[in-house]
Amino acid sequence: MSATAPNLNSIDDVQDLLISANYVADRSLATVLYLSLKMGRPLFLEGEAGVGKTEIAKVLANQLNRPLIRLQCYEGLDVSSAVYEWNYARQMIEIRMAEAAHDVDRKALGANIFSEDFLIKRPIMQALENTEVGAPVLLIDELDRTDEPFEAYLLEVLSDFQVTIPEMGTIKAAEPPIVIITSNRTREIHDALKRRCLYHWVDYPSAEREKDIISRKLPNADKRLSDQIVAFVQKLREDPSLFKLPGVAESLDWTNALTELNVVSLDPDVINDTLGVLLKYQDDISKIQGHVAAELISQINAEIGDRSD
Repeated sequence: MSATAPNLNSIDDVQDLLISANYVADRSLATVLYLSLKMGRPLFLEGEAGVGKTEIAKVLANQLNRPLIRLQCYEGLDVSSAVYEWNYARQMIEIRMAEAAHDVDRKALGANIFSEDFLIKRPIMQALENTEVGAPVLLIDELDRTDEPFEAYLLEVLSDFQVTIPEMGTIKAAEPPIVIITSNRTREIHDALKRRCLYHWVDYPSAEREKDIISRKLPNADKRLSDQIVAFVQKLREDPSLFKLPGVAESLDWTNALTELNVVSLDPDVINDTLGVLLKYQDDISKIQGHVAAELISQINAEIGDRSD
């Protein structure tokens, strides 16, 4: 199977692929994803947390029947954790066994212990190996959490899809993996890395698209409740005083939680009791609880009522 897959011959095919996995993408995202697959270029997705960046890689791996290899980034991530390291304990045992057998050919032993048998392959190395169904999907998640030296190391990987191991030489992928890189923009990623990728900003969805997402992901949710939730969340995203705006993930969590509580309509008490599902900072919750929540739901109910009329 090629990276584009036989049935992904157009942007519409990509949109259909995403929709089949209940991922509702706008045309611009489907376009850049199609180009990424067609051109064999990494796709760099930037945007706020919870807008569906990571989900793209999961959907692709599932729908294209490819393995998903995820590298979760964090501060201090280095080559030994992300790419490869030598199995030092096993190497020492091999050396001790050779010494005990009085069979120490240093040149041969050195070549042996620095062979693939003693190599521990981390996510990036694993992504360079093809499987029976083709190259895997490599998700480099939250790259902005790493340090700049590791970001610089990725340049070789993303330029030529290869890794250089001093003791073994250069290992190159027979078929490049499908690479999805995400960033929540807690810091800027260097231009040199971005130039090797196609770029897309994943924004918060419109109200209509968010309703579609909820109806697909949570088909048992009450429609009026879903409409209220989307309207409420959309209004919160217009508030510049909030520290962390709720993403689609939070909208889905809140809808699911309220459904579990058998809630069929929002009211101020329900909102006050469950805001911790939607907002993740106490200062934000304090700003919305009480009269603000009551005013918002009153406006929303009037708007929904007007539209239903």
